[in-house]
Amino acid sequence: MNFSVQPILENDELQLIPLVQGDFESVYEVASDPKVWEQHPNKDRYKRDVFESFFQGAMESKGAFKIIDKASGDVLGSTRYYNYDEDDSSIFIGYTFYGTKSWGKGINPKVKKLMLDYIFQFVDKVHFHVGKENLRSQIAMERLGGVKTGEEEVAYFAEPTRTNFVYEIKKESWLK
Repeated sequence: MNFSVQPILENDELQLIPLVQGDFESVYEVASDPKVWEQHPNKDRYKRDVFESFFQGAMESKGAFKIIDKASGDVLGSTRYYNYDEDDSSIFIGYTFYGTKSWGKGINPKVKKLMLDYIFQFVDKVHFHVGKENLRSQIAMERLGGVKTGEEEVAYFAEPTRTNFVYEIKKESWLK
């Protein structure tokens, strides 16, 4: 891999900053709302002990970010790059969540644009795991141009395996 999966990415409104261990409390503050996880495959991530495992997985991925509102300095959520495949020229984006105060404000498309614009300098395809019952994220993926390509069981870090849909965005379609 000749690129970083944890650069600082930003636009006028948002910053994606590499997640560090010291970010736990500020990120957990956003994640501790049960509504955040209602449609996610693992609905109990709002519980501190469950989120601690999720956060540890984020740290070990070495591709996780905290999402910051530049105007207020508030942490809005987290996302990450993972499962880079050099032979397939692909990577995954996922494990994304936002606090409810960010919902409906167009933040997710802006975050994904930052991530996709950056990573398409290095890969040809980006994949996304979306929980089978997570309609909100499925709609968001389709709005971004994601194409559902399959279904698979995903073993989350220290959590039960869950059924996910796999979406894909190809570089050539993103750049159009």
